[in-house]
Amino acid sequence: MAKVFLGVAWPYANSVIHLGHVAGSLLPPDIFKKFHELKGNEVLMVSGSDQHGTPVTVSAEKEGVTPEFVAEKYHKINAQAIKDLGIDFSLFTKTHTQNHTEVVQDMFLTLLDKDYLYKKGTLQHYCPKCAKFLPDRYVEGTCKKCGNAKSRGDQCEACGSAHEAGELESPRCTICSTPPELRETEHFFLKLSEFQQPLLEYVDKQTLWRPNVQLFTHNWLESGLKDRAITRDMNWGVPVPLPGMDGKVIYVWFEAVTGYLSAAKEWAKSTGDAEKWREYWQDPEVKHYYFLGKDNIPFHTIIWPAMLMGYGGLNLPYDVPANEFLTFKGEKFSKSRGVGIDVPSILKGFDSDLVRFYLAANMPEGKDADFSWDDFDARINNELVATLGNYYHRVLSFTFKNYGMVPHLHLKDTENEREEVFSAILSAKAEVDNYLSACEFKKALKGIMDLAQFGNQFFDKVAPWAMVKTDKERCGAMLNLNLEIVKALAILTYPFIPRSAQEAWTMLGQDGKIGKGSWTLIDVALEHEQKLLSPRPLFAKIEIKKEEAPVVSEFSRFADLNLKVAKVLEVSDHPNADKLYVLKLDVGAPLQLVAGLKAYYSKEQLVGKKVVVITNLQPAKLRGVESQGMMLAAEAEGKVLVLTPAGDAEPGEPVASGLTPGEKKLSFQEFQSYVLKVGTLHGSEVDIGRKVPVDAAKIHPAPHQVAVFLNTADAAKALPLYTAKGTAITVDGELANGAQVR
Repeated sequence: MAKVFLGVAWPYANSVIHLGHVAGSLLPPDIFKKFHELKGNEVLMVSGSDQHGTPVTVSAEKEGVTPEFVAEKYHKINAQAIKDLGIDFSLFTKTHTQNHTEVVQDMFLTLLDKDYLYKKGTLQHYCPKCAKFLPDRYVEGTCKKCGNAKSRGDQCEACGSAHEAGELESPRCTICSTPPELRETEHFFLKLSEFQQPLLEYVDKQTLWRPNVQLFTHNWLESGLKDRAITRDMNWGVPVPLPGMDGKVIYVWFEAVTGYLSAAKEWAKSTGDAEKWREYWQDPEVKHYYFLGKDNIPFHTIIWPAMLMGYGGLNLPYDVPANEFLTFKGEKFSKSRGVGIDVPSILKGFDSDLVRFYLAANMPEGKDADFSWDDFDARINNELVATLGNYYHRVLSFTFKNYGMVPHLHLKDTENEREEVFSAILSAKAEVDNYLSACEFKKALKGIMDLAQFGNQFFDKVAPWAMVKTDKERCGAMLNLNLEIVKALAILTYPFIPRSAQEAWTMLGQDGKIGKGSWTLIDVALEHEQKLLSPRPLFAKIEIKKEEAPVVSEFSRFADLNLKVAKVLEVSDHPNADKLYVLKLDVGAPLQLVAGLKAYYSKEQLVGKKVVVITNLQPAKLRGVESQGMMLAAEAEGKVLVLTPAGDAEPGEPVASGLTPGEKKLSFQEFQSYVLKVGTLHGSEVDIGRKVPVDAAKIHPAPHQVAVFLNTADAAKALPLYTAKGTAITVDGELANGAQVR
C-alpha cells in the first residue's frame, strides 16, 4: 500500500464553476483518486476556494457587496456543485481561514529568515481616477509576445508569458478604462533567480511530465528567472506579518499554492492527529501530483517548487498533469465573458455520470477540446447508452429473467470461451491500469469502452436467446462469462462514472460498495448461485433541444461590444457636411466622433451630456474626418434621442451588463447585426412592442424606459444595458417602445 498526495488548483470564488473547470482540473484528479483507492492506496486529495484572488474583489465591486460576501456565496455553491458531480475531496476548504493565514505567514517568515525574501521599492500600476494601486487582475493590455489584446497584468492566458508592471502595451484599468500610471511602492520579492540552477536540475529529471508542461517550464527557465514580488497593496487577503506593512497583503499566487500545505494541515487536524500531514509531505516515498489548467503551469513547476526548496524538508511535485482548455465554439470557457456551461445548470438536466463520461471522453489532455451539444448528444447516445448501457442491460436482464442468479460456469466445452473472455478482461485491466497510472484518462476510458464493445460482440456470438431453449446449462455458463465482463466493467468504470458503476455492482448481487481494494476483485470469480437484483436500465437516451440548453449565456455575443459612458466636451460643425457634427469626448481617454445629430440636437444641448459610445468599431473617415467610434441613439417616429445613463456614471465606465467587454475591432456592418432596442420596464418584463423577460435586479435606478440587447429580433429574453456600477442606460427623453438603437 502506498500513499499519494493530490493537489488540485483552487477555483476562484467569484462565480459558479463551469465545465472548463471540471474538464481542466477537477475531474482528472477525482478519476485518479478513485483509481488509486481501488488499488488499495491511501490518497489525500485537497483543494478549496481561492477567496483572496482579485477576481473576487472585481465581482464584489460589480455587485456592490463585500469581497467576503462574494467569496462565501460562491464557496458554498461550488462546494455543493463539486459534491453533486461525485467528486470526492479529502478536504475542499477555503483560503479565508485562520489556519490558512497561519500557514501562509509561516511560509513567508521562514523564507524571509532564510534570506530568500527582500524588500525594495518597485513601480506598480496606479489608477489616477480610482486613486489606488491596481492588482494585476485590474490591469489589461496587449501582450508584447503574442499580441493578445486582453492579457492580464501578471500573465497572458494566450501564450503563458508572465508580466511585470510596465511590460504590457496600452494598459488600462479594468474598472474605469483609464490608462494607469507607474508609481513607486515598496514590496517584498522572492529571490526566484537564486533557484535557476536547482530548478533546471529538478526539471531535467521529470521524464513523466506531459510535453505541454515541459514546454511551458523550459520556456520560463531558458528566458532566465527574475525575482518576483510577493506582496500587493490591498486590504483583502493574508496580511503581511510584519510591522509597518498595513494595507499590504501576500500576493495571491504565493498564497494560493501554499494552500496545498495549509489544506493538508487542516485535514490532519480534522482527523484528530494534527501531525498526520507529515506522512504525506515529509516521506520521500509519497508522490505529489498537481492537477491544473495550462495557464497555471509555471506556478506549479517553477514558483511552488522554488518556495518548497527554500522552505526545506517538504516533497516537491512528482507530476503536474496539466490540461489544455475546454472551449465552446472555439472560445475559452469564461464566466466573466458569459461563455460557459455552469455545473449546477447542466446537472438540472443531466445525470452526473453523463457529464463525467462526456468530459472524460473529450478531455483536453494534449490540446484544447471543444464542447458542443451535438457532440454531447452523440457520445452519450452512441457510446455510453448504446455500448455500455446496452451491454449491462442485455446481460443482467436476460440472466435475471432466466436464472435469477449467477449461473454455474461448467468447465466442459467452455475452455475456448473462458480463455477468450478472461484474456479480454485481463488485457483491459492491464491497459487501464497503465494509462491511469500515467494520467492518460482518455486512453483509459477508450480501453474500457473497447471491453464493453467486446462484451456486446461476445453476447451476440453466443446468442443466449436461442441457446437457452436447447442447452440451458451451457447457456448459463456463457452468461456467467458475460457477468464476469459486467463485473470487470463496473470496477473499471468506477473512477469515471461512479453512480452507474455502483448500481451495476449492486444488481450483480454484490455486497457493499466498490471502493478501496476492489481492483483485485476483477480477478476473483463470481460466486455461483449469487442472487441477482432486478435490473433496470442505467442510462437512457437523451434528446437535446436548443431551447432546453440555456446554460450557455444567452447574451455572450453582447460581450463582443465595448460600450462605455462618455462625456461630450466639444461639438463643432463638420467642415465638409451640413448634417454632421464633429465631437470631442472623454471616455477615460480622448475620443473623436462624427455623428449625424445636427437635425436633432443643438451644440449647446450636447456639450456636457453623458452618452454611450461603442469604442471598438474600426475607425472610419466620414467626409474626410476620422470617427473613432459611434454614439448610440434610438430612433422612432422621426425622433432621435441619444442613450444616456439614468444615474451617476463616470466617463470611461464600461456599459457591459455584468460581462467583460470585447476588444476585437468590429466593422460597421458587424455592428448593424446587433439588436438593441428601447422599451418600458415593468418589473421583470420589458415592453419592446411585445413583452419579454428581463433581469433588472442589478440596475439602479429603475427608469421608465431602458435600453436592452437581444440576441435576435425575435429573442425570448432581453439583457438590460447597465454600467459596471449598475447604473441603467435609458434614452434622453421619451420614445415609442421598440425604438431601434443605432
